[in-house]
Amino acid sequence: MGSRVELYAAIRFDWQRNQLSIRSLADKYGVHRRTVREAIESPIPPPRKSPPRRTLVLDTVRSAIDAMLTEDLAAPRKQRHTAKRIFEWLGAEHHAQVSYSYVAKYVHRRRRQLVAEAAARDGARAGVVAGFVPQCHPPGAEAEVDFADLWVRLAGEMTKCFLFTLRLSHSGKAVHRVFASQGQEAFLEGHVAAFETLGGVPFDKIRYDNLRSAVHRVLFGRNRTESGRWLAFRAFYGFEAFYCLPGKDGAHEKGGVEGDGGRFRRTHLVPVPEVDTLAELNARLAAADAAEDDRRIDGRADSVGVAFAAEAPLLVALPAERFDTALCLTARVDRYAQIMVRQCQYSVPARLIGARVRVALSASELQVFDGSRRVATHPRLVARGGCRLELDHYLEILLGKPGALPGSTALAQARAAGRFTAAHEAFWAAARNTHGDAAGTRVLIEVLLLHRRLSRDAVLAGIRAALAAGAVSADAVAIEARKHTATTGTATGTAPTIDAASAPPRRSRAAVVTLGARRQAASSAASSAAGVLPTDRRPAPTVRDYDQLLTHRAGQERRAGQERRAGQERRAGQERSS
Repeated sequence: MGSRVELYAAIRFDWQRNQLSIRSLADKYGVHRRTVREAIESPIPPPRKSPPRRTLVLDTVRSAIDAMLTEDLAAPRKQRHTAKRIFEWLGAEHHAQVSYSYVAKYVHRRRRQLVAEAAARDGARAGVVAGFVPQCHPPGAEAEVDFADLWVRLAGEMTKCFLFTLRLSHSGKAVHRVFASQGQEAFLEGHVAAFETLGGVPFDKIRYDNLRSAVHRVLFGRNRTESGRWLAFRAFYGFEAFYCLPGKDGAHEKGGVEGDGGRFRRTHLVPVPEVDTLAELNARLAAADAAEDDRRIDGRADSVGVAFAAEAPLLVALPAERFDTALCLTARVDRYAQIMVRQCQYSVPARLIGARVRVALSASELQVFDGSRRVATHPRLVARGGCRLELDHYLEILLGKPGALPGSTALAQARAAGRFTAAHEAFWAAARNTHGDAAGTRVLIEVLLLHRRLSRDAVLAGIRAALAAGAVSADAVAIEARKHTATTGTATGTAPTIDAASAPPRRSRAAVVTLGARRQAASSAASSAAGVLPTDRRPAPTVRDYDQLLTHRAGQERRAGQERRAGQERRAGQERSS
């Protein structure tokens, strides 16, 4: 087009300035005289005419195809004719020798035309014209919520997750969080996270689809039967819910969040994110949300951050307390020390077998309570039939059944998670070589029980020290673990932490403090002159922590005596039978 415009302009200039004839201009520029006349009449070249490409065979069956597509307008969406089915029908019924590509292109183009014509007819009958009307949203008044599908490589495995989005309608400020499900717990937790990030709640309404997390039943029009917990949540934060019409008819009513979910996913979640936990991924999304304050939405003068700064003071302040989004359930502990929650199994301490426990189920965590005491915490499982077991919950059972440890599911999961380390494996092997399989496994279990009273690092240090010294016993590990605790100053598993202000300063073991030095360090000169020592705030010495060694040793001696007597009786029986 550009070269033709230049040609027409050159011809006109020569005709106007040099007064050349049409034949001379045609010879000069090597064009037809008709082209010269067109350039003289108008400097804009006429559009090129391309003759329509005719498909003679398709023309004979065009009406039949249109009839099938017209019938499809009233048919269910999943039971309409496809281009392939129409192509096969043309060959079988009409013996039409037409290519599939022509049929597919015609069906695609004609179907859209028929849908548009039907919509225009329906609108004309009702006096309605199809289209959209621009809307304005007062600052701080409205927001939109939606879930979008998302795939995540979670701990090395492709997992389908769900992206929760809450978007303020005025500024476009959005908060995104990823959950493993679309359950009510995730729905509520997403709201709480969004409200706390935004620093407030819209004072008018929030727009929703007809999510099962909020709506039990869709009634006539916009009337809905809401779940009780969702009603309590809305009353707690004080906002109204606006439910869009079902299906495509209501998609435009919250078009902002519909488009934002896909845009955010393409911008920040491509390629597929690889994380160990969803908490790690949500931390990334929080950083991405903060970075999007500099983004400018098409058609708006201010950036998202500038618009939100003007909108934030108009949001309703958050309540003083946070709404508890966890779902409270009760479950009975079976004989395998497990509870069943949402078709997934979780372990609890073995002492609770047969009891009923209280469960607090959130979107990412499950907590188990015996009365008011929390006895177990697990990450929430989503896949149906999942199982999450803690080896510590079965130690009391394994003391009586040591042969069940090697093939136990709890041990396999502990190994996979790295909680049963190479140090534990080495100690177990040494204990079985020294004491035999059953007795050596019991020694390992006694060592595992030390984790309840001592820190993990202290127990591992005790295991390594005991192996280095060749002392394969739980007592040796306990002594070395307590030495490590005393040396490093780490707290034990159950001992209360000491207030740093009241605790005496820790001194080097090589330092020697005399009574004279203690007197000189006294805070009062009068007390020093009177010969009164400063108050000793250290706890009185006790051997309570070592009394358990006597119990363990007595138990070992008792088991050794029982095994010795059993061996003697077995040999005596063999001698009598011989």
